[in-house]
Amino acid sequence: MSALLVSPSTAIIITPKTQCPNPQFHLSLFSNPLSLSLQLKTTQRKLPSSIKCQYFDFEQQKQRKPITITDSPSTEVSRSRPKLFVGHSIYKGKAALTVEPRAPEFLAMDSGAYKISREGYVLLQFAPAVGARNYDWSRKQVFSLSVTEIGSMIDLGPNKSCEFFHDPNKGKSDEGKVRKVLKVDPLPDGTGYSFKLSVQNKLINVDESIYIPISRAEFAVLVSAFNFLLPYFLGWHAFVDSVKPEDNTRGNNANARNGADYEWNR
Repeated sequence: MSALLVSPSTAIIITPKTQCPNPQFHLSLFSNPLSLSLQLKTTQRKLPSSIKCQYFDFEQQKQRKPITITDSPSTEVSRSRPKLFVGHSIYKGKAALTVEPRAPEFLAMDSGAYKISREGYVLLQFAPAVGARNYDWSRKQVFSLSVTEIGSMIDLGPNKSCEFFHDPNKGKSDEGKVRKVLKVDPLPDGTGYSFKLSVQNKLINVDESIYIPISRAEFAVLVSAFNFLLPYFLGWHAFVDSVKPEDNTRGNNANARNGADYEWNR
């Protein structure tokens, strides 16, 4: 038995199991206010000339296991996690507003790589009130904020307003029959903003406007969430997760355009 002083309060005991070809070392910590010793307990059986730690066997086994990505970037990671649905709701006397993020979509290419096919967005759902703390979600109206529109919301100052117009059927035969307008204006007393969604749907004879006031604190929560989500909506998180330090020909580096290499290397 040998002893090694490490620190005044913690000791580590390593015990090899020599009954198997590759001994496993077990670590245990205990407190001793007087001394700290490292004790190595061995049996009378002769140890092999070379010892291979089980940790390295496990690492090699992981390296030998093939990883196949068939759905989207970081598929192996996403498969081990449950699917989550998140959102943030604001309830007022006249209406309720629910804000939900929607993830970007990726498209697999023949080369085995992925490219973003649709950026993420924020889905706004407005429901009119039909009583005290009672809302009619069957009459809800929805509006999707794109990345650029989210940027306009983030940049909205205390005395600024913004307006977004959507035609879900733009470019189709029913173009112009559905009109959605979202207006965000500062409240007259300066305590926040008013969100007003107007929807005209000639296909089902709907003409409705839903208004909800948003306080400055509630708007600050939305802006903070928008700032956090923007890189994910652009798909940049998937690119960052795919970067390996030893691989300098990956992703954007392999297709430098507009003289980027020259710009940084001159």
